[in-house]
Amino acid sequence: MTISIEKPMFEEVSAFQKKSENNLRTASEHDDAFLAPEMNAFGRQFRDYDVESERQKGVEEFYRLQHINQTVDFVKKMRAEYGKLDKMVMSIWECCELLNEVVDESDPDLDEPQIQHLLQSAEAIRKDYPNEDWLHLTALIHDLGKVITLPQFGGLPQWATVGDTFPVGCAFDESNVHHKYFSENPDFHNQAYNTKSGIYTEGCGLNNVMMSWGHDDYMYLVAKENGSTLPSAGQFIIRYHSFYPLHTAGEYTHLMNEEDKENLKWLHVFNKYDLYSKSKVHVDVEKVKPYYMSLIRKYFPESLRW
Repeated sequence: MTISIEKPMFEEVSAFQKKSENNLRTASEHDDAFLAPEMNAFGRQFRDYDVESERQKGVEEFYRLQHINQTVDFVKKMRAEYGKLDKMVMSIWECCELLNEVVDESDPDLDEPQIQHLLQSAEAIRKDYPNEDWLHLTALIHDLGKVITLPQFGGLPQWATVGDTFPVGCAFDESNVHHKYFSENPDFHNQAYNTKSGIYTEGCGLNNVMMSWGHDDYMYLVAKENGSTLPSAGQFIIRYHSFYPLHTAGEYTHLMNEEDKENLKWLHVFNKYDLYSKSKVHVDVEKVKPYYMSLIRKYFPESLRW
């Protein structure tokens, strides 16, 4: 099964990019802008995968399993299974509430219910980019795909749901967290897959690249197949926000096309809020719910196939 981002009309893309470039330059130039904290909720550096702690040991074990099991064959199997969108019919907000049952075991920075992370990131972005309502909604829904770890969605293990993502079908770049465990992945020794570009060509576009399976690709698929009107940049953020080797380490850029490069600018903006807004201080759900419900109605149908 091939999953691709449908390109909007050129005029729409150009208008959106022009408006976006202006907002990227000016949106956070105010005294009350969101400031990234230096430490996470546990008093440690963000995304520190080396510090000794019980949670850290669990995170490393998570990545060991992920790196061993995420193969080309596994990704193809998951795309075919979850591409059916036959698990449930529900609204976006119902999924937000369902996500309360999920705790991300790959996250070294927070162990709070997921709906709080969604609202924390969305509210922080809303503060700095008040006119970009699509970005507020993107922040709210970006992790909804994590429901695939729940029993009613097939109960996938955490290593097939969360964590940093990476391309399969080409060499595993050393910028990937806990890279050493890839040596136990069957694709690591497959000559068709272990070169820099592997089965892909330079500049082919990320929509033609298979990513490790998880909540990013699943939520992108749900949004696309249910006719979401989020702009291309919003869909790109949903699909690649966990692709840290690209947007933070700057690797795998040889696979990108021009549209990817434009959308990456907004992913860089989003990542600040996705990572640094995580907090033990909860957002009042009922207070902000009416605003986000209005955005859901604007960009999504009332009920979606999941």
